[in-house]
Amino acid sequence: MEVESALERFHSLKLADIMPRFETMPVVTADSDILSVLKILRTRHHVWVVESRENMKLVGVIRYIDVIDVLLPPEAHRFKLGMTSKTMKSMLGGATRAEDVAERHVLTVEEDATVLDALTKMRKYRIQVLAVVKDGRLVGEVSLRILIDELLRLLRVGGAQWKA
Repeated sequence: MEVESALERFHSLKLADIMPRFETMPVVTADSDILSVLKILRTRHHVWVVESRENMKLVGVIRYIDVIDVLLPPEAHRFKLGMTSKTMKSMLGGATRAEDVAERHVLTVEEDATVLDALTKMRKYRIQVLAVVKDGRLVGEVSLRILIDELLRLLRVGGAQWKA
């Protein structure tokens, strides 16, 4: 398949058709302890935080880089004018659960969105992973790595086969 037509097909793919199995996603509940989150972040770049496994309502995300704020002492977050919200994200500042340190403003994309929709949002916000939601519930994720894998599969590069 030539690259131009492959990219056209790639851009029109629905995210629901290319998302990895839900069981493989890094997900914790809001009441999970921070040490459990840190264990996951040893091998993952992010962890999705949901209200409960039953309703899967997306609460936030904790990124690998956010661990810096968790590990720093509260005084490292202070400015001349007082405390910052990051002070409370420190383990020494009182954070004990996943919801205490999660970023609440999560960039999402709907399950029926296309690859082009996801890429456009990733570029606009300079982000590499998006939560895929349906009615406010986490149903999957899409990352730049997943999109690269799918394009290579579509092009049949390196022996990878397309899942069509």
